[in-house]
Amino acid sequence: MKFAIQINAGPYASNAGHSAYRFIEAALALGHEVVRVFFYHDGIYHGLKYATPPDDEFNYTSRWSRLAERHRIDLVLCISAAQKRGLLCLDEAERQGKQDDDLAAGFRIGGLGQLVEATLHADRFLVFG
Repeated sequence: MKFAIQINAGPYASNAGHSAYRFIEAALALGHEVVRVFFYHDGIYHGLKYATPPDDEFNYTSRWSRLAERHRIDLVLCISAAQKRGLLCLDEAERQGKQDDDLAAGFRIGGLGQLVEATLHADRFLVFG
C-alpha cells in the first residue's frame, strides 16, 4: 500500500509528528511505501536545520533526515507556511536578500500541488495534527 502523509503540528507542540514518524517506520517495516510527507502549518518546523533540542529529547529534524535518506522519502515543506514563519530555503533566501538557508538535509520546499500529486499517487492519505 502507498501512503501520503501530512503533518500540521510543530515537533514540540503535540505528539502528531511523533505519531506520524512511528507510523511511517511501522509501514515501511511491513513493506508499504510512503509517497511523500508534506509538512503544513506549524509542521514545517520539523525541517528547521537549526533546531537543537536537549540530548534527552527526540530530535525530529535529524530523525526525519535519516529516514528520508534511508528510504528515499520525499519530505516537502509548504512554501507558504514556511515563508510566513521565516523558514527559507537557499533560493528563496537569496531572492529575499537574506543569507540563511534554514532547511535541514532531506527536506525541500514545495507547494500544495505536491500535496495533491501525492494524494493522487497514494492509496491512503493520512493527516496528523
